[in-house]
Amino acid sequence: MREEFFCKKAELNVPIYVDGPMHKRFERLAKNKGTPVADLVNQLLKRDMELLESLS
Repeated sequence: MREEFFCKKAELNVPIYVDGPMHKRFERLAKNKGTPVADLVNQLLKRDMELLESLS
């Protein structure tokens, strides 16, 4: 029964894949900033989403 495992408050984390050269760039930038790659990518995506939403 699927209902037994359903949780409304569960947070789903979906992996996002980038190509090798882009991943290396993210790693280099994250290392220079002293932050994890995931945090750097989330910051960039957040800014891009805010920009896109402001244009629409």
